Amino acid sequence: MLKAVIIDSSAVARGLLNTVLTDGGYDVVGQAHTCANGMALLIKYQPHIVCIAREQMESGEDVVREIKTNWPKTLIFMVSSEFDAATIQAAHAMGVSGFIVKPFKADTVLNTIRNVVIAMVKRQRAALAKDGPELQPDAEA
Repeated sequence: MLKAVIIDSSAVARGLLNTVLTDGGYDVVGQAHTCANGMALLIKYQPHIVCIAREQMESGEDVVREIKTNWPKTLIFMVSSEFDAATIQAAHAMGVSGFIVKPFKADTVLNTIRNVVIAMVKRQRAALAKDGPELQPDAEA
């Protein structure tokens, strides 16, 4: 079961997203209303997924960089009610894996996360397949 942490200043948004993720089979190991509290949860639980509100990211853009540095395999999802092209490009440049739109629609949230996880697994498998022949001993030697 994939572990998730939710960072959002809105208790209502955290609660709704928690319900969607839990009902979708994810293990929500923690919720935080600030980035500082969220980072403590990341240290404690080492989650696979972090859902972080856009406002929290903007209050400290270094949070995404810190997550990517300390937990490079963790998938980061930006949560917001508003997305524009510049925001999406900037978020991708920072290392955000995907976007969750408020108000939450359970199927959309779960499909978004699922698609990102599948894409990541495919990239990893392709990288292993590419490196695989080099790692195996030469049969002729």
